[in-house]
Amino acid sequence: MTRSAAPSSPELRRTLGVGDAVVVGLGSMIGAGIFAALGPAARAAGSGLLLGLAVAAVVAYCNAGSSARLAARYPASGGTYVYGRERLGMFWGHLAGWAFVVGKTASCAAMALTVGAYVWPGQEHAVAVAAVVALTAVNYGGVQKSAWLTRVIVAVVLAVLAAVVAVCLGSGASAADRAAIAGSVGAGGVLQAAGLLFFAFAGYARIATLGEEVRDPARTIRRAIPLALGITLAVYVFVAVAALSVLGADGLGRSAAPLADAVRAAGVPGLVPVVRAGAAVAALGSLLALVLGVSRTTLAMARDRHLPGVLAAVHPRFQVPHRAELSVGAVVAVLAATVDVRGAIGFSSFGVLAYYAIANAAAWTLDPAPTRRVVPALGLVGCMTLAFALPWLSVAVGSGVLAAGMASYGVRRWWAAR
Repeated sequence: MTRSAAPSSPELRRTLGVGDAVVVGLGSMIGAGIFAALGPAARAAGSGLLLGLAVAAVVAYCNAGSSARLAARYPASGGTYVYGRERLGMFWGHLAGWAFVVGKTASCAAMALTVGAYVWPGQEHAVAVAAVVALTAVNYGGVQKSAWLTRVIVAVVLAVLAAVVAVCLGSGASAADRAAIAGSVGAGGVLQAAGLLFFAFAGYARIATLGEEVRDPARTIRRAIPLALGITLAVYVFVAVAALSVLGADGLGRSAAPLADAVRAAGVPGLVPVVRAGAAVAALGSLLALVLGVSRTTLAMARDRHLPGVLAAVHPRFQVPHRAELSVGAVVAVLAATVDVRGAIGFSSFGVLAYYAIANAAAWTLDPAPTRRVVPALGLVGCMTLAFALPWLSVAVGSGVLAAGMASYGVRRWWAAR
């Protein structure tokens, strides 16, 4: 194993308990994805949508188990970047960090533009930039402020989703047989749906990337990750069944705003503005947690000089990686102002699955006992399968991004050897 690198900056303050960590995970997962991902997943899997959700949940559970074990062993900022570095070698840590930072930076911009699209159609870019600036300021003020705001956002989003479920399942337009599997369901479609839906589960990594800021990480992270994942799965199942019961798989697959269309089909069009507002708040929650996680991975990579060392600074008062946060915020703001990156979500999913594949490979090395290797083995195979089941363009672009990361590592090693 490689020797752990000594941090080149002060450690962050441990202030988050189990409840705070669970809320951060929920804020990352129960975000804009549930308002948008059901449509594309239903188009891919048809009536096998719930099967796709189950496959995504199994892979997410394996990844969560591996991440929790690794985070308890290595409670430092950086998540799988640190785990890959410590268990597999510097190259794999670099590749994991690269996949996370590049993919999630694009996701940050996509979430910001989603906020703009729901809040002020036609002025998406201006609203997106304002949202990035505001949430970067919140993160700059300390992780406790971020956790408090995330708690509020999670409460609002859960209330909106509960209203959607109640309205749909309680309406006369609801029919239980629409949620059942009917006809032939192709394995390829189910796996592609699982890959798309996995994006909505991926936020539990934010708990691991905050490993340096939680109290008693060996206990807190092991409890927080499965709790957050279990709550999220329960919410997604209820929402998917409710939407299917009124729209059916075909109607859900044709919808660009599935939950808004679901409450309209249930005969309560007055709830549509509430759902739109909930989607905007959910996207804000996702953006907040994404910026938080990307900045911590940037901090860890800067400490090892995989990124400029100046980004490793920790604010003496707020105890946050302030230069990393400001840099990430600036890059995301520029993207949100100039580019429509919502099409990059597919390649971001590819990068996230590659990131977790490295996490599972790292967890495989923790314990040689065969029973302890079942979960990481299943997670690794699941991640690779779902990654290459995504649309071909997402696979091609994602593979190109990872190749660029490999090249950057080679150039850095060559330059250091001169």
